[in-house]
Order: sequence, then structure tokens, then C-alpha cells
Amino acid sequence: MRISGRALFIFFTLLYMEGLEICCGEANSTITCLAGEGEALLELKGSFVDDSHRLQSWTGEDCCSWKGVECNRETGHVVKLDLHNPVIIDYDRFNYDPEYAANYSRSCLGGEVSPSLLNLTRLLYLDLSSNNFSSAEIPSFMGSLKSLRYLKLSLARFGGNVTPYLGNLSSLDYLDLSDFWTNALTSDSLSWISSLQSLNYLNLSGVNLAQSDDWMYGINMLPSLIELNLSNCLVGRIPPLQHYNFTSLVSLDLQQNLINSTVPPWISNITGLLKLRLDGNGFYGSIPDTFMKLTSLRELGLSSNFFEGSFPSPVFSMVNLSYLDLYSNRFSGSIPSNITSLCSLELINLSTNKFSGEIPDLGTDPFGCLTNLQHLQLSYNSFMGPIPESFGMLSSLLELDISNNLLTGIIPANLGQLRKLKTLYLNKNSLSGMISELHFAQLAMLSELYMSSNSLVFNVSSQWVPPFQLQTIRLDSCVLGPDFPLWLRTQTKVEDLGISNASISDILPDWFEQIYSHVHFLDLSRNRISGKLPKFEESNLTDRRLVFRSNNFVGPLIPLPSDVYFFDVSDNSLEGNISIPEPTNLTVQFLLLSNNFFTGEIPTSLCQIKVLWILDISSNLLTGRIPDCFGDIQSLSMLDLSDNNLNGAIPSSLSSLTTLSSLRLHNNSFEGKLPLLQDWISLTILDLGRNDLNDVIPTWIGENLTSLRFLNLQSNKLHGNIPPSICLLEQLQLLNLVGNDISGKIPLCFGNLTGMNVDHYDYEYLFVDIDYGGSISEIIKGIERRYTKTLPFLVSIDLSNNNITGQIPGELMNLSKLLNLNMSRNHLQGRLPEKIGDLGALESLDLSWNDLSGPVPYSLSSLTYLSHLNLSYNNFSGRVPTGNQLQTLNDPSIYIGNNELCGAPLPNACPGDVPLPKIDEDTDDNEDNHDRVWFFTGMGPGFLVGWLGVCSVLYFKKSWNYAYFHFLENIFDKIKH
Repeated sequence: MRISGRALFIFFTLLYMEGLEICCGEANSTITCLAGEGEALLELKGSFVDDSHRLQSWTGEDCCSWKGVECNRETGHVVKLDLHNPVIIDYDRFNYDPEYAANYSRSCLGGEVSPSLLNLTRLLYLDLSSNNFSSAEIPSFMGSLKSLRYLKLSLARFGGNVTPYLGNLSSLDYLDLSDFWTNALTSDSLSWISSLQSLNYLNLSGVNLAQSDDWMYGINMLPSLIELNLSNCLVGRIPPLQHYNFTSLVSLDLQQNLINSTVPPWISNITGLLKLRLDGNGFYGSIPDTFMKLTSLRELGLSSNFFEGSFPSPVFSMVNLSYLDLYSNRFSGSIPSNITSLCSLELINLSTNKFSGEIPDLGTDPFGCLTNLQHLQLSYNSFMGPIPESFGMLSSLLELDISNNLLTGIIPANLGQLRKLKTLYLNKNSLSGMISELHFAQLAMLSELYMSSNSLVFNVSSQWVPPFQLQTIRLDSCVLGPDFPLWLRTQTKVEDLGISNASISDILPDWFEQIYSHVHFLDLSRNRISGKLPKFEESNLTDRRLVFRSNNFVGPLIPLPSDVYFFDVSDNSLEGNISIPEPTNLTVQFLLLSNNFFTGEIPTSLCQIKVLWILDISSNLLTGRIPDCFGDIQSLSMLDLSDNNLNGAIPSSLSSLTTLSSLRLHNNSFEGKLPLLQDWISLTILDLGRNDLNDVIPTWIGENLTSLRFLNLQSNKLHGNIPPSICLLEQLQLLNLVGNDISGKIPLCFGNLTGMNVDHYDYEYLFVDIDYGGSISEIIKGIERRYTKTLPFLVSIDLSNNNITGQIPGELMNLSKLLNLNMSRNHLQGRLPEKIGDLGALESLDLSWNDLSGPVPYSLSSLTYLSHLNLSYNNFSGRVPTGNQLQTLNDPSIYIGNNELCGAPLPNACPGDVPLPKIDEDTDDNEDNHDRVWFFTGMGPGFLVGWLGVCSVLYFKKSWNYAYFHFLENIFDKIKH
């Protein structure tokens, strides 16, 4: 039988309390409450706020019968006061369930703690935990309760500095000040703790000790300490000591303290440790070999650190280990097969490391080890090969998580024999094959099923009734169709359903709305489901997500549930007006209605939604103007109204949306001038292309929109020069001014656009995981492409179809990461910069229909990624450069309209080219043909030697030198071919 350190302590505490002969008055009616102590308790009651009436039994004269009060059966003194909140706090639920949060808050005692407590002179036990004292300081008079042996103030939301007068409680055995709410409790010194020489249990979890440099010295003076919890105390470091007095510890918890060091060596000397938790720090290096001495250890938590190396071998000396957590480190290599020798293991968590190789057989040990294993977590590694069939023999398994690896092959059918299994995570691997009813035959306890992102095909009977009732179903990218899976009708407790991209081509069945109208998360996207959208019941949740995108749903928009957080019906065939009833009750923050057939005007009711972050109603048939009230949606981060029939001026009220990061009004009929939007310092995307805007490019775009990366003003009626202030946009990586009436010269400062000179791998500035708000359509290589997830890699300048004059600045050649450069259909003159080869990332170059002249620079051939080139209809002259990537661009139309150009791939040869004599392929005299080839091959080098002597006197004449080397180049080409 395994007993934890805390269990041992509680056991001895209960024996101790029994020895005190504590009882409540209800058990012995002969006990009479001392009058003075009863009055003290009533005064204490009066200082509390008790909304739930927990203390309603505190009436009458016999205080020993009151709830939470216990007295000594001989003296009648109050010795125990237990006022802890009976409602157990679930912190996660508290954050997302308002009704639960309200009920919990009502059940808390609040107000103040009256000093009348001092009249309870024999009080041994005081518990005020899980209440809410609203960051009030712990009363200093508590340090005068000299008889106190047990003090628990955990989760009571006290704040301020911990009173050092608690150091006067010299009889204290148990002290718990832990709190996970806000680190509101602090202590700038723990010197007072050294006076508590009887202390066995100390829990300061959540107390901010960042300014307490002496915390270790005070605790080191406690020779009787059995259990120490300093998790989430922000200690930062462990100060060195010459001698450590922790030999009595059985439990040590230092989690979440940001300790950036190797593991302190003194830990290995606490050989009686049963529990060691070092999770969530900055510990690095390898696990010390001295950990082999911790042979009694039963719980080892090292997660969320920077440990590295192979699987830690000292673990194998911990023969009683039941809990092993190495989650989120840098361990690598394979898992040793002798891990099966740790027979007591109940939890193994190796997730989020760099482990590789095949997973060892964990269920085939001849001695029956690992029969107690309940949790096996191996996700986010690089494990390869098949799932071991031996997993089906781990009969105690409750959780199996091998997701996010490189596993292949089929899923063993004997996993269906794990009768106790509750959660199964196989998602994001490369598993394949059929899934049959056998895979779930005995899984009556299963509640969470994750198989997404594999190549699995469900082959179950239409009459199949699964043995389980699932709460979570994630089968995205599995083949469930073409019919809608009928077995889903049996799952009446589902809260989370994800079956996107499941090859379903069917009408949404009538029963779906009835069974799944309460779900918290629903994703039916990327199927071909038809019919009308289902309606949903209201719930008490605040972050419900409903995703129907990319299907064939028809009909009107359904009323949005008030609790929906994310709602996506984009890319369907919905129609009618956009109706948003009771918008002030909505919690929706992501509203995606794009690519449907919605008509009418944009409803002003959208302006009344409380916190709307993303609004995408692009690609519909909307008409009218943008409502002025849109400027009131202060939370708006992304607004996409592109590809509609909207008109009128862009309202100046939008200038108040200072948190906007993306504005797309592309392809409408907006007119007039650009509104003054100079306060949009967070704007990343500004797409006003394909409208009827008539204005100059305002200077404030460059001067104020300092975060701008993508600027699209194409196909408007913009005129005037390009303002040099555009060059102030250091992060700019897309400039599209196509199809306007822009004149003047290209600013020389374009070379300062450093956003086109760096790699863009930072996805954080866009919501690129879902295609909304952060997308741009751009013509690259003559094809219009839509950039969504690849948007960070779009680096382009397109000034085509304007009236720009002057030369192409040489400074432009500094933009080494530029992918697309299009300046066609302008009036550019002069030569192409010789350093055009410095645009090393260039994939597409179009300079056609200009007045450029001179030779095509030879450096063009060094552009190894160039796959689209158009220099047609200019005045280029001389030989077309050859070599490298240009050899693949052999379409003559690339250079057509340049009458002075010559050489391949153009049909006209350059002056001085000597064609090789034609070989008659029909002759039978193959030997003669062979000799003729060798004759001309040998003639070339001989002719060159002679020519060198004739032309050496002309070496220093530039024009002769130029013609001479082009002649040599032509000869070598003829010899080569």
C-alpha cells in the first residue's frame, strides 16, 4: 500500500486531534459553550459578509452546536473553527461558466475578520480557506493566537504583505497560506518562519516571494518539516547554503518559479523524498546521476524545463515510482525498453520532447509490469513505426495520448478491449486503414475520441450503436461519408464535435438539430453538407464555436445564440438579408459570413455587438454604404467588406478604429477621397484596390501607419507622384499601385524598404490559421493568386499600368527578398540597372511596354529562382544573356518588340555569329559526318588563337573590346552545340 507524505501527515494530525478530545456539541449535549466565547463568535459573525447564510445556525447560547464550531468535551473551550467554503473551486470552470462563478462567489464569506477571535484563548484549529476577503491583509492579531496548531487561509484571497507576527505561533504544526488567484499575497522576508520550530506542513504556494532573498535561510531552520510547497512563488533562484537541514522532508514542491539553473545538488541528499515537483522552471542540463539515491521517490515531476539528453537513467533506480512527468523538455533518443521494469507506474508523460524511434512494447512484460498504468502520454514527439499491439494489454489504461507523431500503419483492433479507457488521442499522425466496430467493442467508458488528421476510413454498419457516450468527437479529415454518419445520432452527451473534411455529401439530417443544439464546439466545415443551418439552444458558456464554412447550406442566416464566440458560415449558399436580432446580448467576437449570397444593406445592428473583433462579410451581394456607426465598434481588429456592391464615400468615422489591424474594402464602388486614417498605428493590411477613389496618395500613409506591411491601392483613380514618405514604412512587403494615373519618378528611397530585405517567418502578426481578414489577392506571374497562410511570404512591388517616368533606381536592387517586380506599361527610360542580379529571391519580373534601352544585363542570368520574365516592347539592344535559369526561359515572346536584341531564343542571330554547316542526316556516310564534326570542333580553338594575335592591339579600345568578347562568346556557343 502506497501512502503519500501528505497522507502520513494528515493521519498523524487526526490522531493528534483525537487526543485533544475535540467534539461538537451535537454529539455531547452536556457540553456548554462558555459565554465569553459565544459572544466572541457572534461578533465574528457580524464582521463577515455571508450572502449564502452559511452561519445561520449561529443562534442561541450553545455555540458548541453551531456549524463549524467544535469544543473540548471537558473544558467547553472552543478549540476548532472550520469556516472553509464547502463549494470546491474549479478555477477553469470559474473563468468560463458565469453561473458557476456567481454561485461560488455567493458561497464565500467576505468582509473582515474580527479581533474577537482573540477571546478564543484555547483555539487550536482555524480554517478560513476558499473564501473571499477581497485582498485584505492577514490580520496581525492572528499572531497572538498562541495555542494555534493548525492555520489554513488558502484560497481566501487575502492580499498585501504577510504579517511577520505569524512567527509568534510557536506551537504551529500546519500553515497553509496558498492562493492561486493573483499572487496578491507577498512577503519581502521569511525570517519570521524560522521561529515555527514545530512546523510539519508549510504551503506558501502563490505567495509572491520575489523580494524575499532570505526565503531559503528561514525555511532551512525548520528541522521537523515534512511537506514544503513553494510553487508559483516567483523565487527566481535558489540561494546557496553551506548546510541544508531538509533531511525530514517527504514532499518538496518548487513548481513554476522561473529558476534558471541546473538542479541544486542538495536535493539528491533528501533520500526520504516521496514526492519531488520541479515543473515549470528554467532548469537545464541533464538529470544528475545522484538522483539514483532517491530510491523512495513515488512522484517525480520535471515538466516544462530545458532538460536534455537521453531518457534519464536515474529513473530506473526509483523502483516505487508511480508518477513520471517529463513533459515539455528537450529529451531525445528512444525510450529504453526496460521502462517496463518500473512496475508501479501509473502515469508516464513524455509529451513535447524530441524522442524518436519506435515506441517499445509496454504491455508484454513477462512479469506483468505496468498493469497499473493509467495515463500514457507520448504526444508531440517524433515516434515512428506502428502502434504496438501490446497497448491493448494495458488493462488499467484510462488515457492514451500518442498524437502529433510520425506513426504509420493501422490502428490495432485490440485497443477496443481497453474497458477502462476514457480518452483516446491518435490525431495528427500518418495512420491509415479501416476503422471498424471492433476498434470500439469494449470502450464503454470512452468520453474523448481524437483521430483527426490521419488517413482513416470508418467502415461501420448503419445500424451500429456504439458502447460509449462521447463528450468530445474529433474526426476531422477521416472518411466518414458520403452519407451523414448515423451512429452520431446515439451520442446525446457530445459537447465538442469536429468532423470537418470528412467526405460527407448529404443533407443535414433532421435529428441533428435536436441532439446537437447544445454543443459547445461544432465544426462541420469543408464537406458538401446541404440543407438549412440548424438552430441552437442557449447555454451558460461564453466561448461557443460554431463552424459551417465550405459546405452547401442554403436559406437565411439563423439567429445567433447569445453565447456564441466564434461563428463561421462562410463559403456556402446562404441568402437574404443579414439579420442580427438583439445584438447587445451577443458575445460573438468572430463573425464570418463571406462568400455567400447575402443581399441588402449592412445592418446597423452590427454596431451594437459588445466586443466584435473580426467581421468578414466579403464576397456577397451587399449594396449601399458603410454605416457611420462602424466607427463605434472600438474592439474591431479586422474588417473585410471586399467583393460586394458597396458605394459612396468611405466614412471618416472609421478613423476612430485605432485598434484595427486589417481593413479590406477591395472590389467595390467606393468613391471620393481617402478618409484621414492617420491614427491607425496598428494597421497591418490596407486593401482599397478596385474602387473609384479619386485622390493623391496621402503622405500620412507613410508617416503614421508605421505597422503597415501590405498596401493595395490598385485600380482606382489615384494621381500625382508617389510620395517619398512611403519609404518610411520599414515593414512594408507589398506595394500595389497598379492601374492608376500615377506619374513622376520612382523615389530613390525605395531601397530603404527594409521589409523587402528580410525573411518573414513571424506568423504572430496575423491570424493566419483561419482564412479571414488576413488575405490578399495579387497577380503574380500573370496569374491572380490569393494569399492567406502564405501571406507572410508575399514580397512584391507592382507599379504597372501607370504614367511613371524616369529610370529604374539602382537603389531598388537592395531589396534582396523581393519576389515580384512589375513595372510594365509605364514610360520608364534608360538602362536596366547592372546589379539586377542582386535581387536574389526574384521569381517574377515584368518590365514590358516601357522605353527602356541598352543591353540586358548579364547579371540577370544569376537569378536562380526566376520563372516568369517579360521584357517585351522596349528598346533593348545587343545579345540576350544566357546561362543558368535563363536557359529555361526560352519563349521568344519574352523579348519581342525589341528590334535591336539578338541571339537565342530570338530567331535573329547577332552580328558576327558563324553558323555551323548543316549536317546531312540522310547520308549513310556516318564516318564522314563524324569527321566533319571534329573538323569544325577543332577549327574553333585554332581560329581563336589566330584572332588573339590580330586583335591584341585593339585591347584598350572599349567598343572593339566589347565586340571582341561577344564574338568569342558566339564562337564558344557554336562549338558547344
